[in-house]
Amino acid sequence: MRFAIYQDSRIGGRSVNEDRMGYCFTRDALLLLLADGMGGHAQGEVAATLALQAMGALFHERAAPGIEDPSHLLEELVFAAHQSLHRYRASQRLTDTPRTTIVACIIQHGKAWWAHCGDSRLYWLRSGRILARTVDHSHVERLITLGRVSPAERATHPDRNKLYNCVGAPSLPQVDRAAPVRLQAGDQLLLCSDGLWSSLREHELAYRLSVGPLETCVPELVRLAAIAGGKNGDNVTALALTWLEDHPAAGESSLLTDSLPHDRVISSLAPLGP
Repeated sequence: MRFAIYQDSRIGGRSVNEDRMGYCFTRDALLLLLADGMGGHAQGEVAATLALQAMGALFHERAAPGIEDPSHLLEELVFAAHQSLHRYRASQRLTDTPRTTIVACIIQHGKAWWAHCGDSRLYWLRSGRILARTVDHSHVERLITLGRVSPAERATHPDRNKLYNCVGAPSLPQVDRAAPVRLQAGDQLLLCSDGLWSSLREHELAYRLSVGPLETCVPELVRLAAIAGGKNGDNVTALALTWLEDHPAAGESSLLTDSLPHDRVISSLAPLGP
């Protein structure tokens, strides 16, 4: 498989960046991850880091080099992250467990599976159009679904930041899994924290991601969202991928995995600590 990938993050108006992102891949499978530590709870940045480390470690264990059931593995990855946070709380004798949102995607044999908990999003784009996106696990999104609130109120409603699902809560997370989709050459996947999607209109987000190579478009998206967020804005993080199948695109730096050894896993994630 061949793909281009780029990631970027800015602290915005916060004192700490609680967003984390990264990816792992083998010859046949690719995992994309993004987590946004929840600032209303202790050590959000720790929650996001530990969650991604636990998920990366399990992917490393299961993808050799392919995955038998990507949808089921996504659920296992989220539960592994959840358990890691509760183990951390117990080992540190914390009164509360650090919490985080998560969005994750597995690509294998030209298909993409994704899952999420919370309001970090995944967008599937083609030729500058959004084909699908995740639905936030927020109170305002639930009100929109029930018809009690207009979608136009999404960005201003007082409950816009209140979530009913995350990783690290006392109860098990609800893992919202999408049906697999077949990718076409040129399709893009964008994983982002709410600091990005809440600051830019979706049509602008889609257009700006389509007009150049990712190493140019992604930092510009993050920069514009950080400016829009202003001095009180949230952390802004994006991880984007362009699917190239087996053919390179003009002007796009890409990775080709066909020559990787059967048991090799490449990762941008920090290793799981002791």
